Amino acid sequence: MKVGYIRISTAEQNEARQEIIMDQLGAERIFIDKISGKDTNRPALQEMLGFVRKGDVLVVKSYSRLARSSVDLLKIVDGLSEKGVGFISQKENIDTTTPQGRLMLTIFAGIYEFERECMLERQRKGIAIAKGEGKYKGRKPIEVDQSALEKIYCEWKNGTIKAVEAMDKLNLTKPTFYRKVKEYECKNIL
Repeated sequence: MKVGYIRISTAEQNEARQEIIMDQLGAERIFIDKISGKDTNRPALQEMLGFVRKGDVLVVKSYSRLARSSVDLLKIVDGLSEKGVGFISQKENIDTTTPQGRLMLTIFAGIYEFERECMLERQRKGIAIAKGEGKYKGRKPIEVDQSALEKIYCEWKNGTIKAVEAMDKLNLTKPTFYRKVKEYECKNIL
């Protein structure tokens, strides 16, 4: 059975192009993730890895859809190989059911990771230059009504409400809530 895997980075992107390729490649079952490929902790990826069986072939538009790091890519492909599952990447024309395909996969994965690391390094240098020129200030801090924070903080500390309720009332995520609590406590200790 041919099993397709599609990954798009954000919910705003459209998976239609990859679905057309899956149809062209004859994928009978498709798994779709709408999440970053920075690691392998993706629901559809994990489900697909548990689904494939000996004799199946995993097809993707590009191996970069499967993994962004060569280490992750090679671990996934090795795991597939151990299960007797082949791997085909349409864009790079790689077929791991052949020795040449396995060699090409290793080479392409290394090049892709090198290109990504170079891009991230250029990005870091650009941000450093922009900061030096005073043009880059980072994300704007999240504003919280201090009187509301004080009131809800007291309710939370007194045990009247739970932290989750306090977060909801202030419309803050968990990390932001605890960061604001820490700032509030530090400000009121001094």
